[in-house]
Amino acid sequence: MRLIVLLACSVLAVACGSGSHDIEPLPEIAVPQGATEFTARPDIVDPHPVQVQGWSRAGDDRIALHFETGTPECYGVHATITETTDAVGVTVLGGTLPEARDRMCIMIAVTGTLEVPLESPLGDRVVTAGEPH
Repeated sequence: MRLIVLLACSVLAVACGSGSHDIEPLPEIAVPQGATEFTARPDIVDPHPVQVQGWSRAGDDRIALHFETGTPECYGVHATITETTDAVGVTVLGGTLPEARDRMCIMIAVTGTLEVPLESPLGDRVVTAGEPH
């Protein structure tokens, strides 16, 4: 019985790793051609996570985030930025605009970009999805 318990603990330890989860940096990419510029809308309804596909520099203390969402007539986005000395973590939420809540909206994917300010210049910090550790 001890052998089974020991074996099970070993398998769990390998499967779970050491407990430290490295967050992969997001790729720095050119602004996608034909991307639609979005303005941050913290008032979106039914927010949900939106996958950031990449980012680009928009100035010393600004970055542009690139993602896919619905049309800007019906859908909006909002970003949360967390900064450390080594990294900038970004989280983008998408949702329905309050004024489009009772409106019929077409389901089509739009490549979007959202420019966000940073508290300090980006420098050589990495940009990650989620909160940096």
